[in-house]
Amino acid sequence: MAADERLVTLLGLLDLAAAVDCVHHSMLLDRLRSAVCLYDSVLDWVWSFFTDRIQQIAYSGQLSVVQSVLFGVPQGSVY
Repeated sequence: MAADERLVTLLGLLDLAAAVDCVHHSMLLDRLRSAVCLYDSVLDWVWSFFTDRIQQIAYSGQLSVVQSVLFGVPQGSVY
């Protein structure tokens, strides 16, 4: 809305792909809170991206056991 009104607008982007590939999600979120000072709705949004993620593999018509995802970036699509 600020850009539409021709006001100064600032956009900050975080590329967390490399960070979350090898770091436990809760440790990363704690670090974002303490070192980067992310709070409130921003931290809630990042938290929702990592929490309650599960994965399952289908191979040759067989499904693996459902596992919680504690590391890594959610990728791909569900079909």
